[in-house]
Amino acid sequence: MERPILQVALDLVELKRAIEIAGEAIEGGADWLEAGTPLIKSEGMNAIRELKKTYRDRKIVADMKTIDTGAVEVEMAAKSGADIVIILALSDNSTVAEAIRSARKYGCQLMVDLINTPDPVKRAEELENLGVDYINVHVGIDQQMIGIDPLEVLKEVVKKVNIPIAVAGGLDAEKASICVSLGADIVIVGSNIVKSRNVTDAARKIREAIDSAKKVEIKRKSLEEEIREILLKVSTPNVSDAMHRAKAMEGIKPLVRGKKVVGKAITVSTMDGDWAKPVESINLAGRGDVLVIKCSGDTAAVWGELATRSCIVRGIEGVIIDGAVRDVDDIRALGFPVFAKKEVPNAGEPKGFGEINVKIICGNIEVNPGDWIIADDNGIMVIPKQRAYEIARRALEVKKAEDRIRGEIEEKKRTLADVIELYKWEKVQ
Repeated sequence: MERPILQVALDLVELKRAIEIAGEAIEGGADWLEAGTPLIKSEGMNAIRELKKTYRDRKIVADMKTIDTGAVEVEMAAKSGADIVIILALSDNSTVAEAIRSARKYGCQLMVDLINTPDPVKRAEELENLGVDYINVHVGIDQQMIGIDPLEVLKEVVKKVNIPIAVAGGLDAEKASICVSLGADIVIVGSNIVKSRNVTDAARKIREAIDSAKKVEIKRKSLEEEIREILLKVSTPNVSDAMHRAKAMEGIKPLVRGKKVVGKAITVSTMDGDWAKPVESINLAGRGDVLVIKCSGDTAAVWGELATRSCIVRGIEGVIIDGAVRDVDDIRALGFPVFAKKEVPNAGEPKGFGEINVKIICGNIEVNPGDWIIADDNGIMVIPKQRAYEIARRALEVKKAEDRIRGEIEEKKRTLADVIELYKWEKVQ
């Protein structure tokens, strides 16, 4: 290939939006348009027909994800206007062979997707020998959410096959450029283009990156740095959506509005008015941590101005208290993010009951030491530490989708119901 191909994956469910976004992507330099699997499942072969009818000068790729009946499904897509049809490498060799015969008969090409293949390098070699036209090194969306990267697989596959190689899986401009420098002929980009508020600019940025194809060494951040960086970009509603509409802590409100807290939990269990363990926990917390305090009651404060000043000195991100706090005016003047259940004037005594870094139930939500906390004016969300990277990535995808819809509402003067074709997707009664 003379230059790298930019293939835009239209992984949407509304055909009208897909057609519009495709046009914007072409303005930014997209070469091939992919009818993504969600679009095909939503709109059927009509998605391929309409894309081909609208953009006859572009190659239309149909991501059928076929694993059986290769001949029939390739025929369907080809007759609808697909220039390239994608099937799964997990298919039996007989299915691949039938798909190849059908592709040759109906004048399209065949791309095979290595997603979830146990030995992708070996399978890529086998597929080339069977006669497929393209190999797609692909890490799926759910795998991306847990941190799997397609670059390592790509490095090995390019050493073994001679047919054109596509690569897909959460690519941004930098990674797309690296893929080309490693030998990829086709870069497939979905979310980072189609969910962008300005699709043309996003496509152009990637187009320029792959055309320059500078070899860049990836400087990988630590997992904790990546999680924090992502969570600082999203809101608690984004996180709730990413966790299937999970609930926030109940009854705990910010003393200072407009503050955002992101950090790992240091948990504290204490008695009503006993401020010993909450104050001790300040010395155990590190920079960027969040204190999460569960009290047995809320008649006397376990927190005040002096403890808050101590947190500022230690670089602690914020404090969440399922109990009472005092010195509220002073805390607000300091601008430090404290979230509490109740405000009272009286403190208790440092008796020393309770524990630090144990499982607690705060605001009716379980919190374990090391869980990630994100809090803002909407509420307080707890992300289990075992799934923190995944949930952060999913929340970022939610934000991207909302940014795109927001742009369509503001710039194209549509309503939310119009953009998402609400009436079409209402549950049938």
